[in-house]
Amino acid sequence: MPGAVYEKVLSNAQEAKARDARLIGVTPMNDAEAAEVFDNLLPVPSVEELLSPILTVIPLQFLAYHIAARRGLDVDQPRNLAKSVTVE
Repeated sequence: MPGAVYEKVLSNAQEAKARDARLIGVTPMNDAEAAEVFDNLLPVPSVEELLSPILTVIPLQFLAYHIAARRGLDVDQPRNLAKSVTVE
């Protein structure tokens, strides 16, 4: 069940694609409309709109982790972490 801003998200994605952006979408499984717009899909089960942020953050965290690891960044100590945690 698409959320309240589903059409806006697809419209914005189409605009980015028109500017040669590579798009990765976190979408409900079997979403044919999103499959046409995004280059790569991270499918998640369909849930109520209120619960979708909880469900979609998991694959996005894995994506961020693997991108950082492939770039050779230390995923256990992000840049400036000590500064932001210790400065009062």
